[in-house]
Amino acid sequence: SMLTELAKGKTIEEAKKISMKDISSSLGGLPPIKLHCSNLAADGLKAAIADYEKKKNNLNQKNK
Repeated sequence: SMLTELAKGKTIEEAKKISMKDISSSLGGLPPIKLHCSNLAADGLKAAIADYEKKKNNLNQKNK
């Protein structure tokens, strides 16, 4: 997917900044009816990163 291509090689902090506009622009634009798809992708990435960070923090707390 375009989101995957945009996220490859980026740090987590950089990946968090990928926006709906970035995805749409990389695809050469999207018709208005399809813009929500790029928003879902960006939101999904942010949710996955948040879940990863939460689990990582919990693991770090356990190991202290």
